[in-house]
Amino acid sequence: MLLNELLEPVEEGVNDPHIFKAVFMAGGPGSGKSYVAKDLLSGTGLKPVNSDDVYEFLMHKQDLDMGDPEVIASPQGQAARERAKQLTLSREEMYIDGRLGLIIDGTGKNLEKYAANNLNLKNLGYDTAMIFVNTSLDVAQERNLQRPRRLKSELVSKMWSSVQDNLMKFQQVFGADKFFIVDNSSGLEDPDRKENFNQVYKRLQDFLNKPPANAKAKAWITSQLAS
Repeated sequence: MLLNELLEPVEEGVNDPHIFKAVFMAGGPGSGKSYVAKDLLSGTGLKPVNSDDVYEFLMHKQDLDMGDPEVIASPQGQAARERAKQLTLSREEMYIDGRLGLIIDGTGKNLEKYAANNLNLKNLGYDTAMIFVNTSLDVAQERNLQRPRRLKSELVSKMWSSVQDNLMKFQQVFGADKFFIVDNSSGLEDPDRKENFNQVYKRLQDFLNKPPANAKAKAWITSQLAS
């Protein structure tokens, strides 16, 4: 089903309710990006761009153990990873061709890749923002052990440090008004965590519900409506 969905043509185009909007996700392993994205962005209609979902599907299809780091690092595991990236890239290109609203998910360790993708979308007329999901290293390590696709603890520490090093740099790339930090270290019962989520949700809704203002976006919409 997942592969069929990836290969289906995109039809929304100019009728997409959040056309020309892109929300980037960043956060290390075990930060809970999937939970945060579901909590803050479900129902928006934004199209997810995340090779991890495809990778997990391919690994399961080949009966490869995602809980074994050695299997993940094996030729079969790496081949599945590369195939997942190719399929996801093709789907992202179709989304962008229709100027659909996007959720672009990743760890955030590669600042240059994020910055280049952000610039490319802005040059097309997109409005962009980022949700940075923050946790302590201890929490990241604990959650990593609970994931179906566990990573080696040393890799989690390395990736967590890389993401933390990029926090302020991401704020500069996206701008303070479109850079949302979500503290996801504590439990659901924490009132401060709940207040943080509520504030970010309101700011995101304001961002998503503003109609495209970029001249390139307006020109593209006008041309599509006229065709």
